[in-house]
Amino acid sequence: MRKGPIQSLDHLVLTVADIDRTVAFYVTHLGMEEVRFGGGRRALAFGTQKINLHAAGREFEPKAAHPLPGSGDLCFLTAEPVAAARARLLAAGVAVEDGPVPRTGAAGPLSSLYLRDPDGNLIELSNPA
Repeated sequence: MRKGPIQSLDHLVLTVADIDRTVAFYVTHLGMEEVRFGGGRRALAFGTQKINLHAAGREFEPKAAHPLPGSGDLCFLTAEPVAAARARLLAAGVAVEDGPVPRTGAAGPLSSLYLRDPDGNLIELSNPA
């Protein structure tokens, strides 16, 4: 583990074109849980982290300097073997761009699978190799 004052990632924000469509994708295909908070805001929870969702053009302040749907590139560690995830996703009609392929993550080697969410964000699903 690397040492320093930063301990972990609490949440990140994705700007999306359609929050309902994004929630449906992540809940249905990635098994995340929808969370509502702060006056109707919505997020996706997994493990001890979450992804806050901002609707493009109606972002919560403060926001990134140039928030755009489809500009994310995210890697998620999964307990599901990526070969099984590939088969499950393809059976559900979700396009898989690549994988399983070897990659390197923060803690070491990974076996990774690549797909895109409804906004075109690149999603990497990985197992430690």
